[in-house]
Amino acid sequence: KPLFFPGLTAMEKKLAEYKCNTNEAIQLKLVRFPEDLEDDNTTFNPEYSHQVFGDDEVAFGYKGLKILLYYIAGNLSTLFRIEYTSKVNEKFDCVEADDVESKIREIIPPGFCTNTDDFVSLLEKEVNFKPFGMLLHTYSIHNEEAGEDITYQIYKADMTCPGFREYHERLQTFLMWFIETASFIDVDDERWNYFLVFEKYNKDGATLFATVGYMTVYNYYVYPDKTRPRVSQMLILPPFQGEGHGAQLLETVHRYYMSSPTVLDITAEDPSENYVKLRDFVLVKLCQDLLCFSPVKLMQGFSQEMVTEAQQKLKINKQHTRRVYEILRLRATNMGDAEQSRSYRLDVKRRLIGPYKKKQRELAKMRRCLRPEEMTNQLNQIDLNLQREQLEESFQQLISDYRRVLERLAQA
Repeated sequence: KPLFFPGLTAMEKKLAEYKCNTNEAIQLKLVRFPEDLEDDNTTFNPEYSHQVFGDDEVAFGYKGLKILLYYIAGNLSTLFRIEYTSKVNEKFDCVEADDVESKIREIIPPGFCTNTDDFVSLLEKEVNFKPFGMLLHTYSIHNEEAGEDITYQIYKADMTCPGFREYHERLQTFLMWFIETASFIDVDDERWNYFLVFEKYNKDGATLFATVGYMTVYNYYVYPDKTRPRVSQMLILPPFQGEGHGAQLLETVHRYYMSSPTVLDITAEDPSENYVKLRDFVLVKLCQDLLCFSPVKLMQGFSQEMVTEAQQKLKINKQHTRRVYEILRLRATNMGDAEQSRSYRLDVKRRLIGPYKKKQRELAKMRRCLRPEEMTNQLNQIDLNLQREQLEESFQQLISDYRRVLERLAQA
């Protein structure tokens, strides 16, 4: 990189004006009616664009850059256009603008529209779009704005459904903008299951379907005759976030696998913090009525009975069952009672201290084979007071997460 001295040159100042934040430049829409195209309220922006535009999330070479990615609400036919007020010119500025178009083309499948008229004529055919696969669950949510209940449906689809492969290619482009470490999956592997959420809406007296979100699950084989489904990606599109669709989807998927005798339990790949909170809520909701989680049994501590019952009846693995137990025990515990509160805290901290204990066992092993002066360096890293502080901090954070789950449960 050339060194810039204080006082930027006129040229550098000029070039700095040609940098655009790609999270702001990219404008996404899910279009139901032609008038949505002109309505700013229907536009939303990515949370991330680093996978396409690099860690700085910047596109160079344009002023007033707009990258329009508009999707028809149901089948996700795409309009892709780039607009800007001015662009650097190689002849005069001796620099080249980023090739924004080819970067976007890398992640969106071919066959998109580039002008609005074509897009609007596709919109008229949207009445023919129907969800893919098998209907698993229907639910409704009261919408304040519309003053009515809106109906949603969850379907399980696979690549044999006509048109689904192409639809999925368009759908997965959203992952890039909303999941930090997203990657596209190998759709030719038949062990993938796809679960889709749609909203039913009316247009000129007809019932149409809009895409709300989806989840992909991979079925791992477990010797000799079981599978262990692993949730890979889950996305509720931004216009629908915060309405409870994630919980509906996760619970529906759990119930789908619960009914299968060959499923061992359900896990998740590298879950985000938000996903863990969602899962806590759904699993606690499913488990709270099991006999092994009665208040009396909760007070007696975590048991093998809980592990077995949660796995056999609800396909929940041991690690997640332990969290469910801690959340339900918190609900059954009077934290104002010194004895009950102390007993609960010790119980949770005993689990939290596991990793520290492991570290200390490793240290004891090292002690036997290291010279004393090498040892002190290793020991300095593990200060007991620090450990206690970290443990208390983890505990407090956990309790506040657990309380939020219980609050949501109380409202459910």
